[in-house]
Amino acid sequence: MGSIDKRDSTPQLLNRLRMRQVALMLAIEERKTLRAAAAELGLTQPAATKMLHELEDAMGQRLFERVGRGLVINSAGQRVMEYFRGIRGSMEALNGELDELRLGSAGRFSVGSVMAASPGRLTEALVGLKAAFPLLSVEIAVDTSDRLLTQLREGVLEVVVGRWVREERKDCLFRALDNEELSVVVGNHHPLVGKRRVSFSDLQPYPWILQPSGSPMREVIEREFRDHQTPLPRGLIETGSILTTINLIRRSEMIGVIPEAVARRDAKHHVISIVAYPIRQKLAAYGSIVRRDRPPSTAALRFLELLHAGPVRKAG
Repeated sequence: MGSIDKRDSTPQLLNRLRMRQVALMLAIEERKTLRAAAAELGLTQPAATKMLHELEDAMGQRLFERVGRGLVINSAGQRVMEYFRGIRGSMEALNGELDELRLGSAGRFSVGSVMAASPGRLTEALVGLKAAFPLLSVEIAVDTSDRLLTQLREGVLEVVVGRWVREERKDCLFRALDNEELSVVVGNHHPLVGKRRVSFSDLQPYPWILQPSGSPMREVIEREFRDHQTPLPRGLIETGSILTTINLIRRSEMIGVIPEAVARRDAKHHVISIVAYPIRQKLAAYGSIVRRDRPPSTAALRFLELLHAGPVRKAG
C-alpha cells in the first residue's frame, strides 16, 4: 500500500464514506479474512481490496497491516471498527423503530441502567414516559456500567443510567444524578447478623460474591482489600446479577456487596440483612450517558427530562 498521510475533513469524509465500506469492515471482523468477507458481500477480492484502499485514503491512515498474504487490523482500524459497529447498531435500532411504526406503535426506546437507579429514579422516569407515550415499546437492560456502555457504543441502547468511564469521555455526554453507597449483605441467619460492629477481618472467614472484574463496583471492593493489605478471597463467585447474589446469600453463609438503596429496601422487608461494616471506598456518581454522535429521539429526550427533574422516592 502507498503512503497515506492526508485525512479528509468531516464533510468530505461523509461524502466519500459508503455503507458498502462499513459492511465490508464488519464482514472482515466477522469472517476473519478479506476473501471470505468479499464473498459474503458478493464482491471480488480485487474489488474489496480497492474499497479498503479508498476507505484508508479517506481516513488518512492505514487500517490494516500486511502479514504474509493476509491483512491484520491495526489500532486505527480497531477504532474505526468500533465506530462502524455503532453505525450498525444505530441502523438496527432505526430499522426496529420503523417496524414498530409500521405496526402502529409509537416507536421503540432502549435504556440500560445500573441496579442502584432502578428502585427510584429509573422506575419513576419510566412510569412518566409511558404516561406520555402509551404505545411506546420500551426495552430495559440492567447490568454493570462497563457492559451497558459497550451496548451504548454499539447502538443497542440509546441511554445508559450508569457511571462515567474515562474511556467514554470523548464520545459520550454525562450528566450526574446521584452518588451510590454500597452495603455488605448476608442472609438473615448469618453469624454476623446482629453484631454492632464488624471489622474487615470478621468478614474474611466467609466466601464472597462480587461483580465481574472490570466493573466499577468490583474496582471499589478491590481497593478496599488493597487498603487492608489483604488479597481477594479465593473461590469467588462472580456475577453482575443482584438477584442471583441475594438468592445465594439467603441459602448460605456467603457475603455479597450490593447498592445501599437495594439493600435497604430488601432488609426492610426481611429478605436479607445488612452487615455493620462501613465500606471506606465510594463509587463515583452515576448519571445519564448518551452518545455525542446520535441525536436523542423524542422519547429519549422526554425520559432524560423526567430522570433529572422528577422527584426521587426512597427505596422500600
